Amino acid sequence: MKVPVKVDGRELTLSNLDKVLYPDYGFTKAEVIDYYSRIAPVLLPHLRGRPLTVKRYPNGVTGQFFFEKNAPEHTPGWVRRVNLPAPGSTKNRETIDFAVVDDLPTLVYYANLAALELHVPQWRVDEDGQALPPDTLVFDLDPGAPATIVECTRVAVMLRDVLKQEGLKALPKTSGSKGMQLYADWDCREEPSAYAKRLAQVLEKEHPDQIVSVMTKKLRPGKVFIDWSQNNPAKTTVAPYSLRAREQPTVSTPLTWKEVESCEHPEDLVFTAPDALARVEKRGDLFGRA
Repeated sequence: MKVPVKVDGRELTLSNLDKVLYPDYGFTKAEVIDYYSRIAPVLLPHLRGRPLTVKRYPNGVTGQFFFEKNAPEHTPGWVRRVNLPAPGSTKNRETIDFAVVDDLPTLVYYANLAALELHVPQWRVDEDGQALPPDTLVFDLDPGAPATIVECTRVAVMLRDVLKQEGLKALPKTSGSKGMQLYADWDCREEPSAYAKRLAQVLEKEHPDQIVSVMTKKLRPGKVFIDWSQNNPAKTTVAPYSLRAREQPTVSTPLTWKEVESCEHPEDLVFTAPDALARVEKRGDLFGRA
């Protein structure tokens, strides 16, 4: 069944609204679209100007998925697109036509495509579609089992304190999956990936029993991997307030430092779409930096 709708003056056709995309939770495509529509006021500032990569799950989270960077030809003309170089493209493209989610109609359009996860880089493009210098520094904290997000919170506090000494204010969020991320506004003092790597190595040296700064999997059990490489311009990180393709419709959720410091169990920091909406209604955007 197809349903024509008008969103902020744009005409869209929504389809398969009753399809269940999260079977264990009974969460349908209609609920995905509703979530993204309602969270848009706090989500859009974190997407605007950033080339979009999505993970699409047309048959739900238990089905096959695919990454999509290139906006296909049938993308509506009113969706903003920017043509950017694509070094290392797996499809041998020299450039990619990225979509940029600047408004609610574009966000609803992608939600209707079952683009459950929204990933963006740490830089934006200007009005002419030219890439700007990175404006965000990010650390992805990834626990190696049996470590969990609880161990990530301990490392996050250490990292926060180091960044504070460097004059940077860190903001924490869950990844919506197993780990969490720290963000800070970036002032281009040096190349961000090299800077993040240096900080990760310092912390690893100080806390070798808790932290690892290299990707080698055999070194990671029971420790937290500080992934500094997310600052590579070619990489993306899940956006604040994006859904994740887990058993439940979990959300990459901004946190308070009090929540980080008081975390005792992994479930303390699991938030679903309804949870995220309730938090924003009560607290506003804890990531209100964009």
